[in-house]
Amino acid sequence: MNPDSPIVFVVDDDYRVREALSSLISSVGLRVAVFNSAAEFLESEKPDAPACLVLDLQLPGTSGLELQQQLITGDAPPIVFISGHGDIPSSVRAMKAGAIEFLSKPFSEQELMHAIENAITLDRSARRKRTELAELQRHYSLLTPREREVLPFVVGGYANKVTAADLGTAEITIGVHRGQIMRKMEARSLAELVRMADKLGVASTSKPV
Repeated sequence: MNPDSPIVFVVDDDYRVREALSSLISSVGLRVAVFNSAAEFLESEKPDAPACLVLDLQLPGTSGLELQQQLITGDAPPIVFISGHGDIPSSVRAMKAGAIEFLSKPFSEQELMHAIENAITLDRSARRKRTELAELQRHYSLLTPREREVLPFVVGGYANKVTAADLGTAEITIGVHRGQIMRKMEARSLAELVRMADKLGVASTSKPV
């Protein structure tokens, strides 16, 4: 199987549930890895692939909600909670913290697989965005300090003459910086450069200082 193919992590302390879910998920051609505790999941090696975490609410030691909190700051996969003891406050907490679904046992196979498919789709999108941002940051790192000063003026739509006057340099120099910025960022147009700057959080200059 392709190492980049999606994988579903299942964390449940009931081996019968783990076996049943593993069999179900594998039957549709998805990779699956099962764990009996939050600690075992945290200690495991994770493949670099789109993923989903099917997580039991009630776990020995670290609970499902506690594991969710530990994962919230990282690039953790979307979580589908399952529970035989589900209650409204717990489901609300889970969803507010970012879980995409909360299923109470017994749930149908279709319900679970639909939630897993949605989670993997979300994770694919999030991974693409992270990869795109990392590539933009790599290009941005190639800019000199002066080019980074010029960039907000360029994306703000200011003429080279205005930018030069504000930064105290020659207009021709700003033209050179502008060309270097476009080349290093691999921007094919000003509109594309504006989108790149927005994704990087580089604010355009609203008015000359």
